[in-house]
Amino acid sequence: MNSLSQFLQTGDWKGEKHVPIIHCPEKVKAGEGFELKISVGDEIKHPNTAEHHISWFKVFFHGKDDKFPVEIGDFKFTAHGEGNVYDEPIAVTHIKLNKSGTIYALSYCNIHGLWENSKEIVVE
Repeated sequence: MNSLSQFLQTGDWKGEKHVPIIHCPEKVKAGEGFELKISVGDEIKHPNTAEHHISWFKVFFHGKDDKFPVEIGDFKFTAHGEGNVYDEPIAVTHIKLNKSGTIYALSYCNIHGLWENSKEIVVE
């Protein structure tokens, strides 16, 4: 059976402009909201043109010992020069967690495909 995982690329976001960067605290308090930000190109700017752009992010949380991840958000970027409007691929949301786990982020570049990253988060 084929798997989508064969197309997922990874890398160090400091040297690769396509890797989604997960900005959030390493530790949070149970039930208290915090900001979760996803971006690309913090160190090396990603182009944002009609020809080469980030189309979307998908973000998931997988709680420790949970069977499946839960989708946190689906963020689409659709302005790539149409009418002189350009999206910057940055997504911000606020979430609350009740258990430790891992945040996963996917990004999609129209030329270079799917990229993934993850970050563990501890809930106290």
